[in-house]
Amino acid sequence: MSTSSQRTIFHVDMDAFFVSVEELFDPSLKGKPVVVGGQPDERGVVSAASYAARKFGVHSAMPLRTAAKLCPQAIFVNGHPERYREYSGKVHEVLGHFSPLVEMASVDEAYLDMTGTERLHGRPLHSAHRLHDAMKAATQLNCSIGIGTSRLIAKVCSAKAKPNGVLWVLPGEEAKFLAPLAVGDIPGVGKVMEQKLHGIGIQKVGDLARLDDRDLEHRFGKWGLALAGKSRGEDAGGWFDTEVGESVDPKSISHEHTFDEDTGDAERLQSTLMRLSEMVGRRLREGGFFARTLQLKLRYKDFSTITRAHSLDEPTQMDNQIFDQARRLFFANWKPGAPVRLLGVQASNFESGSAQLDLLEPSRMQDERWQKALAAADHLRDKFGESAIGLARGMKGGFRERTHENPVGLPGKTGEKKNEPRKT
Repeated sequence: MSTSSQRTIFHVDMDAFFVSVEELFDPSLKGKPVVVGGQPDERGVVSAASYAARKFGVHSAMPLRTAAKLCPQAIFVNGHPERYREYSGKVHEVLGHFSPLVEMASVDEAYLDMTGTERLHGRPLHSAHRLHDAMKAATQLNCSIGIGTSRLIAKVCSAKAKPNGVLWVLPGEEAKFLAPLAVGDIPGVGKVMEQKLHGIGIQKVGDLARLDDRDLEHRFGKWGLALAGKSRGEDAGGWFDTEVGESVDPKSISHEHTFDEDTGDAERLQSTLMRLSEMVGRRLREGGFFARTLQLKLRYKDFSTITRAHSLDEPTQMDNQIFDQARRLFFANWKPGAPVRLLGVQASNFESGSAQLDLLEPSRMQDERWQKALAAADHLRDKFGESAIGLARGMKGGFRERTHENPVGLPGKTGEKKNEPRKT
């Protein structure tokens, strides 16, 4: 296949994004060990760590208390999700000037299909450096760019180019590039799969590539075939099966909260459920989804956990209806007075579309008023942040929005065409 017919994919990964944005607002943080995600005495996890903190073994998803033990001199920052959404929007805007096919994989990374853009932007390496400079000028943030014939190669390249670098694997060199890398470097290979591969003598990607596809399928099923393709540098398995920029609807939307101190206060627990219901409802409306199934997650002090689900007669995306079901599930399963460590609300079994609204039916008229009120609330949150407004019942359950990679308002992820009031 000639290079002119090869795909050219960029993976743009913002360097230490959460920390870098915090440094823009507080330059005194530069060069210091910084941990974003909460305070050292809290039960949460690390959302991001500066390169200085990483030298002490601190990494994302690590308990905050563990990070404090590894790096007691670290500066702990709660995080500002509204700032990250703002700068993610700026990143998305820059990327849109280079390709119409942009896929925000998370708040701080994206794929671009740059195939056929050479006349406009030049050869891949040249256009990558132009993008590098444009990103710095528009956001004051650094990024790393990987270039390849697949998303997989581009993602591995950007990881190897960090920080603030560009790496291009030429067409035809994919297998050679991957062969000496650890199997854990392959996107999608987690700790469990890595251990399984090590158990059968596979340490490097090259070891994986030498196995027969049928052998891998026999050992690991469909995931084995995906591994075989990945070892050759192909996009295979999971969301790699779609095209860059193609919309993939989520299977579920959930939010959960871990209390800093276990609580058996029924009012506080209900308020927390209200706040979680608001967050789930917001995500549903953002995507234009209506959930038919709602689920409660309840974890006690001793870590025993129960989940209970209920399917609705009519799907919903409204906070009050989500809360009503979550509260019913909670009181049907909670041991009164028992200290609770964590609560979670999940929506799934999505539907979209609409039919004619019967305005003569009182309940439908009330639903329409709720829809208008929540649409107005969403508009205020878009403008002033997620904590700008909320239902009164959730005020006592107020807690910081968790800093994570896939927040509400992720650029390019809103379902604008689908996000219309459901008519029944």
